[in-house]
Amino acid sequence: AVAQTPAERVDTWADAQPDSAWEAVTLRDSTKGELTVEVLHRRLWLWDGTEPAAHGWHLLVRRELGARADLKYNLGNAPAHTPVSRLAQMQGQRFWVEQTFQDGKSHAGLDRYQARGWRAWHHHMALVMMAMQFMLEERVAAADTVPLLSCSDVETLLAHFLPRRDVSVEEVVRQLQVRHAKRQAAIDHAYEKQRRERCG
Repeated sequence: AVAQTPAERVDTWADAQPDSAWEAVTLRDSTKGELTVEVLHRRLWLWDGTEPAAHGWHLLVRRELGARADLKYNLGNAPAHTPVSRLAQMQGQRFWVEQTFQDGKSHAGLDRYQARGWRAWHHHMALVMMAMQFMLEERVAAADTVPLLSCSDVETLLAHFLPRRDVSVEEVVRQLQVRHAKRQAAIDHAYEKQRRERCG
C-alpha cells in the first residue's frame, strides 16, 4: 500500500497558513479577563505505512494572542463533526490538571515525601488526594458566599481553627477579605483593560 498524498510536517503546514486561517476562540473567563486564543484546525489522516488503513484525526494548532510564536500542537480523535470551539476547549482542559498539581504541591504536600518504596508512596498520595478532596468540597460549599475561596485560603483557615491559634477569628476573616478584595480588583482591572482595548 502507498499513500496517495505525500507526508507533510505539521509545523511546516502551520507556518504556511495566512493569518486569516486562524480562528479566535474564547475558552473561559479567567482572573485576567476572557482567555481567548487563536487556533488552526484541519482534519488529517495518519498512516504508519504498515497498518491496513489510515486513521482520521483532528489537528489543532493553538497560539496565545500575546505570544504568537509559541505554538501548541494537538491531535484529537473526537468525532469528525466536532466544532473547532469544542476542540479548543477540550485542549484547554489541561490547565485544570496543571492547576491541581500546583495546588497539591503548594498546599497539600504532594511533593513532600521521602518514600523508599511504592507502598509508602501510595500511602502519601492517598493522603494528599484526601486533603485535595476536602479543600475542593469546602470551595464548592462556599462558592455562593465566598466565590474566590482558594486552596491557600482553606489552608489559612485550617491553620487558625485547628488547635494552634496564632491570631483571632476576626483577624483571619479580615486577612481573607483583604486578599479577596485584591483578587477582585485585579480581575476587574483585567476586564476593564480588555474592554478599553476592544473599544480602542
